[in-house]
Amino acid sequence: MEISGKKAIVVGGASGFGRATAELLAKRGASVAILDRPQSNGKEVASEIGGTFHEVDVTDFDGTEEVLARAVDELGGLHVIVTTAGGGIGERTIKKDGPHSLESFRQSIDLNLVGTFNISRLAAFHMSKQEPVDDEAEERGVIINTASIAAFEGQIGQVAYTASKAGIAGMCLTMARDLGSLGIRVLAIAPSLFATGLTQGIPDEFAAALTKDAAFPKRLGKPEEYAKLVAAIVDNPMLNGQCLRLDAGQRFAPK
Repeated sequence: MEISGKKAIVVGGASGFGRATAELLAKRGASVAILDRPQSNGKEVASEIGGTFHEVDVTDFDGTEEVLARAVDELGGLHVIVTTAGGGIGERTIKKDGPHSLESFRQSIDLNLVGTFNISRLAAFHMSKQEPVDDEAEERGVIINTASIAAFEGQIGQVAYTASKAGIAGMCLTMARDLGSLGIRVLAIAPSLFATGLTQGIPDEFAAALTKDAAFPKRLGKPEEYAKLVAAIVDNPMLNGQCLRLDAGQRFAPK
């Protein structure tokens, strides 16, 4: 699918992976709506790229449905959606004072997995109601979610995060099969350690220690490199139904 002229939504587009993606899609000629938290820099980022900003809390599932519908209506359609909103906690299955909190586990699942599925199902429905982008390909849209390499080799204390990200990776093929007859593709990206959030701006020696097990390059990834993979996915219709590792050949050690 050609990016130019398409309608795109980036959830979590105010910073990190999402911001880099929104900027690249806009640069390639897409109309972009950014969905992010009210306290984010979403309004400023949207202004810089000539897009629109919509406040959202992805754990407010009904509210997200309303915001997404409004964003699609303002865009005049939806061809690409990228979800990058999420987070993690550090908590072992058994702690010194007892078992893992069930509440915090559920919160992680709601934020990362249920929030991602909610957006995916809603986006797919909007995409299904529009005409294909061209008669030959009959493609209507692309859904790109964000997992993590922790989905495959989670570290000690990441059981909730691992479960949520593994769910995102695991539903790619099934959802792609569900939506294939409609010309909608579904993929996920599983990044390793990138210079976003808590790791942004850390000392070089600390970054080197965190990425010492990578094959090459032995450094933190750049948000722009995530965005480049998003663009490649959108552009290539044969990419579908899988979770793509973006990890420089790194495998997480137990801790």
